[in-house]
Amino acid sequence: MFSSFMVDTWLAASMVAVVAGVVGFFAVLRGSAFVAHAIPQGAFAGAAGAALIGADTILGLGVFSLVGALGIGWLGRRGRHDVATALALVVMLGLGALFLSMSVEYAPEIYSLLFGEVFGVSADELGPMAVLGVLCLAAVALLYRPLLFTSVLPEVAEARGVRAHRMEMCFLVVVAAATSMTVPVVGAFLMFSLMIAPAGTARSLTDRPLAAMGLSVAVALATVWTAVAASYETQWPLGFFVGVGGALCYGLGRAWAWRRRTRAVARVGSGG
Repeated sequence: MFSSFMVDTWLAASMVAVVAGVVGFFAVLRGSAFVAHAIPQGAFAGAAGAALIGADTILGLGVFSLVGALGIGWLGRRGRHDVATALALVVMLGLGALFLSMSVEYAPEIYSLLFGEVFGVSADELGPMAVLGVLCLAAVALLYRPLLFTSVLPEVAEARGVRAHRMEMCFLVVVAAATSMTVPVVGAFLMFSLMIAPAGTARSLTDRPLAAMGLSVAVALATVWTAVAASYETQWPLGFFVGVGGALCYGLGRAWAWRRRTRAVARVGSGG
């Protein structure tokens, strides 16, 4: 499990968990879970299109992630945000189906982008992943205060001169960058689970933003590390352990929040 060829796997999984935990915190706080699902899923079409023309699939993934994010932001400004997200997802998935139908064969690298290939990460991929991950974290740190303000009190933020739509566009670009970094490792299907479940768990346990963000990263790391170890030992799909682990953490978080709320109500009722 800790042999030399697994070192890259542990490093890649850890980097993905950190970025997913930080970006996922704002996705949950802003009610943008559907966006966190749509951008990685739709970006798959970019990989399919790139494979069709013989280009780098990761480049195609990145381009469609960015185009999809900007499209959601532009359409969402002129209509319902959930409808805009759904339309962008439908268009990108339709293009993906077209590109795959025109391909001679179903490229293995495209399949790995759907379900992840964490055990196939090479040392050459760690550098670009680390750079993109640092850029995502730096962007979140730079935008932290206005992004938090527009997430919690959008009307007040607008009145104070903080453009909510501008922050939304910036956040969507960060999600696109995080998608380009994480999907090649955990896959489009698992990216959603890893970004939302840890953040949702953290939000159930604390209302303090920085504490919730740190807890989200911790839960994401624990989920990924457990999933990698379990998948290595059992030869079962990594996605099974990531999905079930994330759901279990969220369930425990909600149970803890319910217990804490019940005890608080009981204390108030008893006059203690």
